Amino acid sequence: PNGVLTVSELLRSVRDALERRFPLLWVRGELSNLSRAPSGHCYFTLKDAAAQVDCVMFRSRAAALDWEPRDGAQVEVCALVTLYEPRGRFQLTVEGMRPAGLGPLYERFLRLKEKLEREGLFDLAAKRELPAFPGCIGVLTSPAAAALRDVLTTLARRNPAIPVIVYPVPVQGEGAAARIAAMLATANARDECDVLLLVRGGSPPTGVRLRPRRRPSSSARRARSCSGGSPTARAAWDVKCAAASNTPCRTLTRWRAGWCTRASACVPTSSS
Repeated sequence: PNGVLTVSELLRSVRDALERRFPLLWVRGELSNLSRAPSGHCYFTLKDAAAQVDCVMFRSRAAALDWEPRDGAQVEVCALVTLYEPRGRFQLTVEGMRPAGLGPLYERFLRLKEKLEREGLFDLAAKRELPAFPGCIGVLTSPAAAALRDVLTTLARRNPAIPVIVYPVPVQGEGAAARIAAMLATANARDECDVLLLVRGGSPPTGVRLRPRRRPSSSARRARSCSGGSPTARAAWDVKCAAASNTPCRTLTRWRAGWCTRASACVPTSSS
């Protein structure tokens, strides 16, 4: 009779309505019943305390994941809402998946951190004690960074007698990782300092834009003694710049009121 739909027609109409109503969207939930078919497709259930939905992630999408999903994990999936007509089953076709609540940059950072941990870079047995009384301290940072002023001011307050050498290097932005690693290698090769401080300011992660890389970590491990973060306290007002050559260190002009007479060195006479 006219107006009577077949099952196929009904389900196709429902599927089309769902796909028009719900474009690609993100859904959060807990993974369960995760299985991978011989074809490479992944099937699982996404659930919360009140409901659940069947999901499929086709082989090409599943192969693109660089982490291993597991039952019980809280995730966010980028998915299309659809209806699987042969079984009349509502489901999500998953295009992408990430751990819940983590931004892509932080996800990459955590994966890199896990990799470096497996390589032993953070093993306590491999760490070297900082010398109690260093004869010279090296600071790797950007000469334009406020962090340098903080370091020099703090070290001058704690012990103005110990010299400091500044190794100028950008600590954020594209290409900074490779340049930090290169400067660490340079500082270590020059063998001028008992301690190296790698420092940067406290801007939020979204403003740093230094992509996670292993180079600085590996280079720091090879250094004689290296400390990251804020100055912990022992040194500094006799400031040299490793980039200077028989000329005053112009990058430090905002923090010095006079020049020393020695080549490749400048001595601030005030903190202004």
